[in-house]
Amino acid sequence: MRILLAEDDSVLADGLTRSLRQSGYAIDCVRNGQEADTALSTQEFDLLILDLGLPKLSGLEVLRRLRSRGSLLPVLILTAADSIEQRVNGLDLGADDYMAKPFALSELEARVRALTRRGAGGGATVIKHGPLSYDQVGRSAYINEQMLDLSARELGLLEILLARTGRLVSKEQLVDHLCEWGEEVSNNAIEVYVHRLRKKIELGGVRIATVRGLGYCLEKFNPANAEAGDGHK
Repeated sequence: MRILLAEDDSVLADGLTRSLRQSGYAIDCVRNGQEADTALSTQEFDLLILDLGLPKLSGLEVLRRLRSRGSLLPVLILTAADSIEQRVNGLDLGADDYMAKPFALSELEARVRALTRRGAGGGATVIKHGPLSYDQVGRSAYINEQMLDLSARELGLLEILLARTGRLVSKEQLVDHLCEWGEEVSNNAIEVYVHRLRKKIELGGVRIATVRGLGYCLEKFNPANAEAGDGHK
């Protein structure tokens, strides 16, 4: 999941960025409303965390422009504790939730999980693929009820492949979803993440196919693969 954080308080922004990255999210951080509007106009995100008191362009104006473009991107607004009018205006303009400062990081992370789940279509929080199950809320994966030891990048990769089971996912799409805006990641790094994930899930017969020169595809589950129990390159 890729999140845009628009917050001009550097201490708060750095704290939120570290916390959310540790939870496995890719975070792009901008410090004013103009940068936020530009990023939202040119990049794809799964959630916007928006401070309403931004310089150059107010958070409310960023939100108004976002909704005027027809975007359904989930938006969590951050406001001062006493700014009830701002909260009301934000919700009227199409924000999905708000938090008043100061707030607990654990609560914000819970709100983020709920909004990204809603943005992905809501419904079941556990995705099943043969013996593999992935808990979108707890961000944990299991093969035959045994938890897999996956890094944040491997979890993000698994999320993307599961969301597109049976379809090609290009390396460019993986970079776009796994990495922060402006961060350069080589194709070799993507190949390493895929290789590590593949080793951990294919023992259960879950296969990631490589389409040379194009990308990867999580194959539809075939019980015969599980019975074969062999590796797959």
